[in-house]
Amino acid sequence: MVNLAKMVPADDLIPDDLLRRCLDHVLRTQGSRALTYAPLEGLPSLRELIVADLARQGVPAHADDLLITTGSQQGLDLVARVLLDPGDVALMELPSYVGAISAFRNVGASMVGVRQETDGIDLDHLEHTVVRLRAEGRRVKMLYLVPNFQNPTGLLISLPKRTAVLEWADRHDVLIVEDDPYRDIYFPDVSTEADTRPIVADDRSGRVVYLSSFSKTLAPGFRVGWVSAPPAVAAKLELSKQAEDLCTGGLDQRIVYEACRRGLLESHLPRLRAHYQQKRDTMVAAIAREMPDQVSWIAPRGGFFLWVALSHGATSAEVMPLAQARGVIFVDGHAFFVDGTGQEFMRLSFSAPSPTRIDEGIARLASAVKEAGSYARSAT
Repeated sequence: MVNLAKMVPADDLIPDDLLRRCLDHVLRTQGSRALTYAPLEGLPSLRELIVADLARQGVPAHADDLLITTGSQQGLDLVARVLLDPGDVALMELPSYVGAISAFRNVGASMVGVRQETDGIDLDHLEHTVVRLRAEGRRVKMLYLVPNFQNPTGLLISLPKRTAVLEWADRHDVLIVEDDPYRDIYFPDVSTEADTRPIVADDRSGRVVYLSSFSKTLAPGFRVGWVSAPPAVAAKLELSKQAEDLCTGGLDQRIVYEACRRGLLESHLPRLRAHYQQKRDTMVAAIAREMPDQVSWIAPRGGFFLWVALSHGATSAEVMPLAQARGVIFVDGHAFFVDGTGQEFMRLSFSAPSPTRIDEGIARLASAVKEAGSYARSAT
């Protein structure tokens, strides 16, 4: 089975030998202290390191307002519990990350979708949506965005749109939840670090809650993420985390800190970018070769995903069993839409499989897509 569904880093890119040295150093120098509970808010040394990295990106964060979480998914859960009451509206991109959809649904929030364009969220539709909702008497609490190489579309929000979104949020008094796990995985052939400038870097009114993690860049087994939030929100997030797990694993935090302190992560990033860029190129070339008339797509400028639209009337749900029978799996795009649409989309991940497996997987998928297309044409 060729797995084009898994949204995980490539196993061969995890620097296990170097991380083993970090672990040895931590246990040798800290002993049993490394295996005790960590502070609720996270290790001070790791928080200060993250704050310094955010400052390098232009983000004026403070360690007191930064909470270490057990992966960024816990951060989303905490944000949902603190900021959303049942019936509150969370505005979501169409499509949007399923982990956020689940977290917001779990607290009884109402999710309303906003269309995307090729450079990110549709600002006109965003404006019309919030005006309509408030005319209906509904409470719009937040806008959830993944600005850099979004899961599932791979889209990058343009810099002018980032500025415009902040202006919109100020005008309508809406919080922005900026989820940014893929920022460092930009592809140098089409993107630069400047293109991924966080929205929170230009926040002057304290309305952006910013999340990220080390899962996509260092190792997903370290469940270490973080949330940087305005002081009042950060305090509530800490209280909520206390009820969930008391603290994020201290050993994981210490290894991550040691890896970053040694410059391991910074020196590793160019390799990540080159590796995933090559796999992106392999997948795009395979799709263009195997099924150019059956689908459309936009080559991502970073991240893990290729978002593919079926163009012949079939749905991804119809393609899926045919693909599985041929030994390839993907994610049905319908799962990423909060308005019930999206049946014509597929999310393909190029991060985990080798280039050879990507080629084989796309060939198998193309056969399934063509068969589903023939059924759709005969039905009409």
